[in-house]
This record gives sequence, structure tokens and C-alpha cells, in this order.
Amino acid sequence: MSLRDLYAYILRWRRRHLSDNQFVLIVSFFVGIFTALSGLFLKWLIARIEELLTHEFVITGGNWLYLVYPVVGIYLTMLFIRYVVRDDISHGVTKILFAIARKQSKIRLHNTWSSVVASAITIGFGGSVGAEAPIVLTGSAIGSNLGRAFCLNNKQMMLLVGCGAAGAVAGIFKAPIAGLVFVLEVLMIDLTMTSLLPLLVSCVTAAGLTFAVSGTNPVFEFHLQDAFVVNRIPAYILLGIVCGLVALYFTRTMNWLEGIFRRLGGRYRRFLLGGAILSLLIFLLPSLYGEGYDLISLLLNGEGEADWATAMDRSFFYGHPEWLLGYLFLIILFKVFASTATNGGGGCGGIFAPSLFLGCVSGFVFSRLWNIYGVLDLSVPERNFAMLGMCGLMSGVMHAPLTGIFLIAELTGGYALFMPLMIVAVGSYLTIKAFEPHSIYAMRLAQRGELLTHHTDHAILTLMSMDSVIQHYDEVLYPEQTLADVARQVADSKNHVFPVVNRQMQFIGAVYLDDIRHLIFRTELYRQFQVSQLMKQPEATLSINDGMDVVVSVFDRTRAWTLPVVDSQGVFVGFIRKSTILTVYRQVLTDFSAD
Repeated sequence: MSLRDLYAYILRWRRRHLSDNQFVLIVSFFVGIFTALSGLFLKWLIARIEELLTHEFVITGGNWLYLVYPVVGIYLTMLFIRYVVRDDISHGVTKILFAIARKQSKIRLHNTWSSVVASAITIGFGGSVGAEAPIVLTGSAIGSNLGRAFCLNNKQMMLLVGCGAAGAVAGIFKAPIAGLVFVLEVLMIDLTMTSLLPLLVSCVTAAGLTFAVSGTNPVFEFHLQDAFVVNRIPAYILLGIVCGLVALYFTRTMNWLEGIFRRLGGRYRRFLLGGAILSLLIFLLPSLYGEGYDLISLLLNGEGEADWATAMDRSFFYGHPEWLLGYLFLIILFKVFASTATNGGGGCGGIFAPSLFLGCVSGFVFSRLWNIYGVLDLSVPERNFAMLGMCGLMSGVMHAPLTGIFLIAELTGGYALFMPLMIVAVGSYLTIKAFEPHSIYAMRLAQRGELLTHHTDHAILTLMSMDSVIQHYDEVLYPEQTLADVARQVADSKNHVFPVVNRQMQFIGAVYLDDIRHLIFRTELYRQFQVSQLMKQPEATLSINDGMDVVVSVFDRTRAWTLPVVDSQGVFVGFIRKSTILTVYRQVLTDFSAD
């Protein structure tokens, strides 16, 4: 039996013996396994590359190879993407959101492995980004391509994409609850009983396999310094506000820097700028090398000044513990530059790890300053606040307070601080929400009207495409044609409106059947009227690039029933009828809502 025959047999067998919901549960199990294995391999590969490159570095001063490794990593990644992948693989979570909203949850096959290789090279050589977003894209690509292989429908494909993302977060962080919540908050996939079980299966499977391979200890060892006490609530609230402001700085600075890299044009210009910024920053602040998890572990478990001062090992700050706060403040200031330079220069990585890293440092600096200045005559535990800062930054940057709460609790085992985690997460989220309505992942899509949200009406319009509602015309009218030409076209058509274009096919007007009905049967007038005399301007003209929310708002504003669509050059594309929009809307709503 050939592979094709076996594949056809499997499809026939599953249709006869398994319902769609049962089959999705089975596929979600394998999605969890493959995603966990991908995450374990990526983490292992990054650790081996970093160990190979840096194990002989001295801790008593600067290491000049920090100027070389990041540039080499970005260059190798750029060559890999250009000559092997030949596709853009940056902004992993944004790509998932776009695939759900605009590409029927279809993610290219190469994304099941390309992000793993590219991010391992980038981060292993010092790229100041995280491995989590690439593995989330990998997991979603695994779910998407398994769904396509077994001919599942759009809604089931969307669910499997969510299963891949949930399994990735659950596996790489050993955090099954956070994996589930991440899909609901960040990918904005609505939760029903039908979708809950596959997501749970992927999360539990991925986390269970990771536990079996790497042990059940949390990713970050954390020892509770002090339990929750009520009189520290003002400090928690203020930390949440500070984390929200740092998240705002991180988000807006990253967008500004990305704009600079986009305007540079050529890839080698971007590479030179990104490589120069990243290498210089890592040379001066070695804690920016890679994901930065060593510094997180240090701040979460350090016992005092002597331990914390080791954060400045391998740098020119070594031996000066009095400079610690200044060193950490520089890290807060320049982490966003290092992360953006990594991706902007041609590297591959995400902002999960930078968010955790920046949050931990911010929480620690906040608590040290609080204690130094004796605010409210109340001391606060630095280790606890370093952990709470991780929650605050993640909540603010991703606009996902529940993900921040559960992820940090599972990541560190800090369940005893659930109340402070909730206070900091909510404070950070409300602070940044006052300035930025969308997360760093979603803002680009939101600006283009391509973001799927929990608002059902907006979600349905986002899932609808222009192509599904446009009526294309094989024949058009020209201004110099006569009423006789119009009559011939009317006789062979069921349409009530006919486009008028110039010789460059640019739309200039429309002839409406209701306007010429009283002339159409008077043959003696056929040579007396030209199309230019019969045509009218429609109430509005739509662009092929408009989102469906814009299309619907234009129809509502003009009260029109039919409107023309043109491309960016004004070339006629077709007409959209309000009745067609309502029909397609109902079909998508039925598919979207069905359990």
C-alpha cells in the first residue's frame, strides 16, 4: 500500500468511526506532544550554543567576544531566512492572530521548524529576545498543518491553532493553566465546552511530557521571602502602576525603533544598525545576552548585596556593588533597544522573555528604592517584588492580566502570593490600557481592521473577506457607448447596475437599470443617448483594501444597496451588494457559533 493509499484509508476510516469533536481531541493530543518536543529541543539547542560560546569568559571584566557573537548570530539567521526559509518569520504571535483573522487559520508548513532553527541561532549567539514566541508559532503551525492534512473545517482549524499555542506555553513554561488562559486572552479564541477540552488536552499533554523529561520543578526556583500582609497593599498598587508605565515605555519605544528599521530599506543596512546596537549593549551590559534567565534566577533567589552584585559579572561594573541599581536601571532603559535591534537587524525571537526579564528587574529596583528611602516606614521583600514585577510587565505588554497571574504563579511556584499577583496585574493592565488600547501583538492588526476579538459582531466581520462579497463583472460600459449597447447588455444580464469605466479600466460611474427602464424599450432613442448621459455617481466608492467593518459602516452611512469597489489605482474590481454581505455574515456567524 502506497502512502497516498494509506492516507486516503485513514481519512475514510476516521469519517466512518469518529465524529469531528472526537477526532479533534485526538489531534490535539498529538499537537501537545509535538509542540512539547519542539520546545524541549529549542531550549536544549539554545543552552548548548550559549555554553559553547561563553563558558571560558572571564567574570572580572569585559569580554570583547560580546562584540562579535551577536553580529554573527544575526547574520547567520538572516542568511538562513533568506536562502533556506525564503519567508518572513518574525512577529510570531502577530502572525498567528493574522492567520486566524485573515487566512482561515492556515499557517505555512515551514513554520513547524523554521522558527526553532532561526531563534536557536539568534538567541544562542546572544540575541536579546525570547524563545517562547517562536515556539508558540511552531505549535500553532503544527496544529494548523495537522488540521489541513485531515481536511478539517475553518473553526476546527482555528481551535487546533489555539491548541498549538496553548501547548507551547504550557510546555515551555511548565504552566498548563497559563497556556489555556493565554489562548483566551491573547489569541482571543472564545471558550465553549467544545473548545475547552482540546485546549486542556494539549496543555496537559505538553506540560506532562515536559515534566517527564526535565522534572517537575518550576522553571525558576523561588523561595517565598514573606507571606502576603495587608499593609503592603499600597506598595503592590504602586508597583502595578510602575509596571504599566514601564510596559508603555517598552511598547512605544519598540514601535518607534521598528519604524526606524523599516525606513532603512535594505536588509544589510538593517543588519549593520541592529548588529552594532546589540553588540555594543551586550558588551557594556552582559545581562542583556540571550534570554536573561540567569539574572532572573539571581534576583528571585539572591540573599543579599553580595549575591546581587554578581549580576555585574563579565562586565566593566564588576567589583562595584554600589553601582548595582545604576546597572539595573540601564538594563531597564536599554532592554527594548537590544530586543528591537535583534529582530530589526534580521534575528528571530519574541518578547515573552524580554517581558519577564524587564519585569523582574523593574520589580527588584522598585523594592530596593522603596526600602532605601523608607517609604511609609515599611520594608518590602525584594525577591517577592522581583517576581511580582514579572507578572506586572507581562500583564501590561500583552494586555493579559490573567495570563500574567497564572503564568508567574506556575513559573515560580509562587501560589502563596496570588493576591499580590492579582493587584499588580490589574494595576499594570489598567495603567497601560489608559494609553494603549491594544497589546503589542495586536496593535498592528487592529490598525488595519484585521484583529479578531471577543466582540462577536466585530469578530464575524473580521473573519469575512472582501473576495467573499464582491460580485465581479465580465462586461463593462464605456462613456462613448450608446443606449443600444446598454440595452444589449441589459438583455443578457440579471444585474441592475452596470459599471462605466475609461480605457484604463478606471471606474468613473454606473448606470442603474431603474433610471433607464423608461428608455430601454424605445428603440428610436438608442442612438440619441450615450452612456455618459445615463450614468450616475454612486453614493460612495469602496477600496479593495478596506476591512469589512469599514464596508459595513459605509453602507450604513450612505444607505446604499450597491457600491463599487476599486483598487489603489482606481481600477474597477466589482460591486458589493448589501444583501450579499448579510448572506455571508449569516453563514460565517452560523459556522462561528456552532458547537
